[in-house]
Amino acid sequence: MTDLLKNLNDNQKAAVLHTEGPLLILAGAGSGKTRVITHRIAHLINTGVKPWNIFAVTFTNKACEEMKKRVMTIVGPQGNSVFIKTFHSAAVYILRRFGEDIKIPSSFTIYDTGDQEDIIKRILADMNLDPKKVKPSMISSRISEVKDSEKFIQGVDVSLLLPDYFSFNFEEIFKKYQQKLAENNALDFNDLLIKTVELLRNSKRALTELQRMWQYFMIDEYQDTNHSQYIIAKYLASATKNLCVVGDDDQSIYSWRGADIRNILTFEKDYENTKIITLGENYRSSKQILDAAHSVIKNNENRKNKNISAFRGEGEK
Repeated sequence: MTDLLKNLNDNQKAAVLHTEGPLLILAGAGSGKTRVITHRIAHLINTGVKPWNIFAVTFTNKACEEMKKRVMTIVGPQGNSVFIKTFHSAAVYILRRFGEDIKIPSSFTIYDTGDQEDIIKRILADMNLDPKKVKPSMISSRISEVKDSEKFIQGVDVSLLLPDYFSFNFEEIFKKYQQKLAENNALDFNDLLIKTVELLRNSKRALTELQRMWQYFMIDEYQDTNHSQYIIAKYLASATKNLCVVGDDDQSIYSWRGADIRNILTFEKDYENTKIITLGENYRSSKQILDAAHSVIKNNENRKNKNISAFRGEGEK
């Protein structure tokens, strides 16, 4: 235990040691958040939690690999049994295992951006629309925006969510696109999350088994979660409430792809008795740089106040 906490500052130690109940870690840039997450996972294992009972998600495959590598460096081979994935990979795992409960065969295909655009090209051709004038990439992006929206997840009539300002019939394209996915037993990246939400809402068996398997949850970059990811986390952690989210509202940059900053700003309202810890020591930049950044970001209306100090000292102007 002493070795595990040896190189951590006081707030980092507090975040590692707080394991029961909801925890919000506000982690500014350069504050050592990955170290905190990996040491927290190691601490859970050292105190008797089975590695396979820990669920951790972050936003890129590279970040997942780095996280798993660091965990294994600390705790050894058992760290390989910790569930560390991206949200989309976690969704694939869940749907392959339980998707039959909502009539999704385990053999479903995953369509990437290229596959989506190929389908849309064929649909445009059938509708006598020129793909040089009506770009498949634009159509694909609009479809993704609709599917990312909170109202779509809530089941609002899709015709009310589709854009109606084009010279062509967007609703027809959307419906044909969805039909093609169904015919090909395929899910796009948005569907992976949407169908996981549907599964957790409608299959008590799936939810019960997943909650039996995972009892401690960690979500990195929580400021960039969208509504589907927010709902998935809420369902999975509803039994134990052992949900730790890490993020920085000042670094939320993905609203254009559905990220909802309210998820991190209102976390303590969603989860009673939330412990909030701010990682306020920046190890990357000098005070001059932090002060300059703060003078800009402090003007944002929707943010949590936080004091960040520079480990590297004053620095040059």
